[in-house]
Formats: sequence, structure tokens, C-alpha cells
Amino acid sequence: MTHTVSESKLAREIAQEQAHVDRVYAELAKAAKSARRAAKQGRAMYRSDRQTWMRDEDGTAMFERDAFTFQAAKRLAVLDAEHEGLVFGRLDQTDGEIRYIGRIGVRDAEYEPLVIDWRAKAAEPFYRATANDPMDVVRRRVLRCRNDKVVGIEDDLLDSTEPSELVIIGEGALMAALSRARGPRMRDIVATIQSEQDEAIRAPYQGVTVISGGPGTGKTVVALHRAAYLLYSNRRRFERGGILVVGPSPVFMNYIERVLPSLGEDSVSLAATGQIVNDVLDVRCDREDTAAEAALKGTLRMVPVLKALVALAPAPVDVLRASVKGEVMTLRHEQLAAIRADVLARHKYHGGRASAESALVAALMAQLTDDVELEPEEIADQITSGGAFRSFLDAWWPSEIGAPDLLRRLADPEVVARVAASLTVAERDTLAASFQREGWSVGDAALLDELVSQLGQPPEAAEPGGDLFIEGDSYSELVTTADTFTRRIEHDPHAEPHRTYAHLLVDEAQDITPMQWRMLRRRGSQASWTIVGDPAQSSWPDVAENTRAITELIGTNVHRSFRLSTNYRSPKEVFDLAGQIIRRAYPSADLPHAVRSTGVEPVLASTPEATLHAGIEQQLAILGTQVEGSIGLIVPPSRLASVQAALENTDLPEGLRLRLSLLTPLAVKGLEYDATLVVAPDEIVTESPGGERVLYVALTRPTQRLVTLDIEGSTLAWRTGLHLPGNAS
Repeated sequence: MTHTVSESKLAREIAQEQAHVDRVYAELAKAAKSARRAAKQGRAMYRSDRQTWMRDEDGTAMFERDAFTFQAAKRLAVLDAEHEGLVFGRLDQTDGEIRYIGRIGVRDAEYEPLVIDWRAKAAEPFYRATANDPMDVVRRRVLRCRNDKVVGIEDDLLDSTEPSELVIIGEGALMAALSRARGPRMRDIVATIQSEQDEAIRAPYQGVTVISGGPGTGKTVVALHRAAYLLYSNRRRFERGGILVVGPSPVFMNYIERVLPSLGEDSVSLAATGQIVNDVLDVRCDREDTAAEAALKGTLRMVPVLKALVALAPAPVDVLRASVKGEVMTLRHEQLAAIRADVLARHKYHGGRASAESALVAALMAQLTDDVELEPEEIADQITSGGAFRSFLDAWWPSEIGAPDLLRRLADPEVVARVAASLTVAERDTLAASFQREGWSVGDAALLDELVSQLGQPPEAAEPGGDLFIEGDSYSELVTTADTFTRRIEHDPHAEPHRTYAHLLVDEAQDITPMQWRMLRRRGSQASWTIVGDPAQSSWPDVAENTRAITELIGTNVHRSFRLSTNYRSPKEVFDLAGQIIRRAYPSADLPHAVRSTGVEPVLASTPEATLHAGIEQQLAILGTQVEGSIGLIVPPSRLASVQAALENTDLPEGLRLRLSLLTPLAVKGLEYDATLVVAPDEIVTESPGGERVLYVALTRPTQRLVTLDIEGSTLAWRTGLHLPGNAS
């Protein structure tokens, strides 16, 4: 129902809300001033004039000072943050109470709440109340603010049975928010969270929470708000243990990075799937594999291949000879391989060198006759002290191997043939060709991480050189050579180098390969999980295999599932077309209900190959005049470089160029634009491991307009059997 009010009433309502917002910011300024004063006092506390040594009580005092200063600075960081629309909601209760809802809680000098934190229990009715269940709320108001100024109001009348003189303004906040133009970064939805979304956000943290839903249902932003809620409701657990948010690509992580800070949280780590390995290796994994390479590297069949790679001696040494008292002992390839396999079955590589050396010595000694009249210890010492034995051991079992160097060995087809006999000839060729290219791919990250786990912690190197005496003011401490070498072995060979978290939130989970799930589980072996995804959008060829991986992760853990059923992003006209695509490729797809209609059908255009780049420029120019916000240009991976080069030489207006993003279908996961131009849909299907499911992702990115651009003479297979809009050409 539409409610109209005069401009004077609207101005009066805005002025009333502005007065409260001004009061909130005034209190916020006081709190920030107090925090700065506390931080300054903390830095001044317990200063010592001793420069050479300090008493125990001095150290304790300095610790207290640092803790005091840290807490004050932490509070100041929250208060000084740029909160876009710090106050965004108001609830008018049936008992006359008024509650303001905001990004952080603010109280006045008498400790009365001026703003309730959106995650608090008292704020739940703002998201949960409906006309069927108003939860004692008469009017729900959303305040639209620009910095500290109220610029608009949207109301929902929830309980019309209550006698009230409350003014009702606008059509409701959600639809107003959906109509606004998109920018380069994701907005938070804290002011427009819907009931089914709020239920998922506030679910208990224990075990595994699965959030599913089709395109545009708000899965990602719900998951991020859930991370903020978990930190608020279980701060000690999750601030200490950490929360890791995993997304499909660096572009996606840049898109969402401002959401959590705007909600008042900075205790969350964000990482694309190719970046997760960075806690153990300094590598950059951002190259995209071909469909065949991605499918092969993601399968669990790579685990035995990598184990065989670790077991393969790095140097082609096929024989070990040693002599004691003129007797020659020999170990050949088969014996050496058996010893190596036995040691690796009991140890990780870096913890197994000593056992490997002992096993070699024992195998050599077993060949000696009784004529050698030496004690076993003497025999072992003669074998291990020989230069030939030491050289062999260093070549056959180096004291340290890096995972990147080891994985790069797969660029050699002969190595691949030796370690990957279980793969087909075509798969072995695909694997070797992949590692002959420069850089690491996203799929390589999980393989590198697997090798880090199999290799184990390398021994810590002794600290270099230095004097044997540490000079002090009044004494010297003797440091022996034995002390120096003792530091070399002070490490736990069984310790995992990976960082672990208290909670893992995995977005676009349908794209996580079985090998990547293994990588994630190392970071969350004792964690609770939030898993967000939609099988219909999976780029992994075997959807059932991905589903099994999630089922195995859940196991016997406590778990709960939430389905988001409403597509807020896609206009009905766009989603009708995309829905036909996915039903044909994935009949069991869970399609949400699109609640918006723009009256604008998708444009299905075509152009000759020779004029493709001119056709792209023409379509972009048209879209630039039709929408005010962002435009996504989605092209097959094989055309990315050529289209990028062509765009650099075009005369597109600078304003349009700034609004334009050029991406492949896999990189566009989780993103949205006001308008989208999808180039060569048939090629997107053939070049993507998920086929038509990936095209479905590309077609569901726009919030207003969709244009597809086919190449004349192509099969147009993606259009086969579709009910096309009237403006298809």
C-alpha cells in the first residue's frame, strides 16, 4: 500500500530524526575524546628511567601499560571508523518505547541506549517482524543517511490494529535499496536484512551451518553479516581463534572487503581460494587453468600422484655403494625405493631423514660377512663418515625440499609418467603442459598445500655466526658450540605449519574442488563452519562429488540448513531467460523467486567475427546511456587478452570506462552489475569446466539490463529450445 505525505510532514519527520542522529554523533565524539585521553594516559604510565636492566615489577607495569593502551586504541579505532549511516533504523513499539538501531551501540551519559547494535537481541524485531508477526512493533523505519545527515526515510506499518498517529512514509526500504545503482564494492544490507536472511545470520555457531540459495538471494552478504554477528555474540572465542572468510577470486574479495569493516569488525581474515596457501608459502596463485586442467587438478586422484612425487628421489641415483674393511656393499634401485617408501609411510619427508639414513646403514650392514671384526657401532660410523655415502644421502634425501620446486618437477613428462601411472595418457600430457607455463594457477594452490603437508616442517637452521660471548654491563655468558647446534633441532617435526581458525566461512562452496576442501580442512580441523553455495552455479564438473565433500565435512557434527528463496538482484525478465538455461543443464536446480520487474527484456544480439570488437564497443556505449552504475563485460577466457587490448584503443568516454569491468565467467562469481554484456555464450559453455552452469552465473549478474552478443556463424547451441524474448536477433 502506498502512503503519501506532504513535503512539510516529510521535512518535519526528517528533522526529528536528524535531531536524534546529531545527539548520537555528539555522544560518539565524547567517547572518542575519552578514548584518546585513555590511550595517552596509557602511554605515559609506568615509564622507567632504567636503560640497562629492569626489575620484575617494572616488566609487569609495562605489560599493564601496553594492555591498557591497546584496549583504548582498539576502542578508538571503532569510534573513529567511517560509519556510513551509523544510525539506520527505528522501531516504534506498541508500549510507546522507541528503539534506534545502528552499526554499533551508543549510550548517553546516564548509560541509556541512544543506539542499539544491530546484532543485539533487542534489535531482532527490526529484521524479523512482519505484518503477520509484528513482534510488538507498530512501525519500522529505515533512515537513509549520507555520513551524518538524514536524507530519506522509508517506513513499514507492521501492526495496523494498534491506534497510532505515526506518520508512514515511502514504499519500504528494501525495494528502494534494490533500485539504487551498484558501485565497485559490495554494500552491506544491515538496514534491509529480511526475515529469512536474519534467521541464517543469527543461527548458533556450533557445528556446520549451510546456507543455500540461487543467484541474487543475498547469500554472500548474509554470510558476511553472520561473521560480524558471531564476533559480536561470541567475541572471546572468535576474536582469539579468528574467522577465515573464503571466496572464489581476488576480484570478489576486493568487492566484499568493505562490508565487514562497515559493520564494525576487523577481526576477520579474507582470502580467495588461491591465496589460502599464503600462510605457509610466499606464492601467487592467480592464473586460470583450462577446463581440462582445472578438472584434473581438483580431483582427489592427485593425492597419490603427489605422494609418489614426494617418494621419487630428486636425483637419478640408482645405486649406493659403501665399503668396510675391503668388503663392498651395494643397494640398487629397487631396494632404495623400498626403503624410501617404508620411511615415508612412517614419517613426513622432513622428519624422516634420520630414519632413512639409519635404514640405509642397516641394509648395507646386513650384507657384511662375519669376517669383518668390528663392533656394529664402528661399522655404522665407517659407513656414514664416508664422503660417497654423505654425497649420496644429500642427493637422495636432501635435508630440505620446497613444495614449489617439487611441484614444478611435473613439467617434465618423464617425471609425470613415473608418478602418475593411474592417469590416462591425455591427462598426463595435460598435467605436464600446465606446469610448463609461467606462474601458478588457482588450482595449484591446493596441490602446493598438499605437498607442504606431506613434506612436514623443515628443520630450523642454526643461527649464523656470531661471537661465543654475549657482552653485558656486569657479566658475560658463555655460549658453547653445542648450544648453537642444539637450536637447530628445537622444533616439532609433527607440527602443522598451517594457521588454524575458530570458524571458517566458505562462500561459493559449490566451486570448491575436493583438493581445495582438503586445504580448507587443515585450517579448520577444530572449527565451526558456515558453508554458502548453490549447486546449480557450480563450475566443478562433478556436482555430486562436490556434494559428497560437503557431506563428509559435516559428518556427525551438529548442523543446520537455511534456504534463501527470493532473488532480489535479477529482474524477472532476465531471470526467466537464465532459468531456462539452467533447467536444461541441471533439472534439479533450486530456482529462487525474482521479486522485481523492470519491463525490459534481455537483448540477444549478434555480430560478425571481423567486427566483434566494434560490436562490443557499440553495445557498451548503448548500455552506458541506459544505466547510471556499473557495467560488467563478461568474455570467454580465450578472448580476454584480445578484448582488453581492443578496449584500450577505443574512444569510450572516460566516465563509462571507469564504470566498466572486464572479467571471465569464473572471475565474475558473486559479483553484480547494473548492466551486463555477455560475449560469445557458446564459447563460455565450451571453455568452462561447469559448462552451461557457468553461463547461468554470467547471465544472472545484472540488476537492470542484460545483453548477449553472439558471433554470427556460430552454432548458437545455447539458444536451442529456449523461449526467447521478442528482441532477440
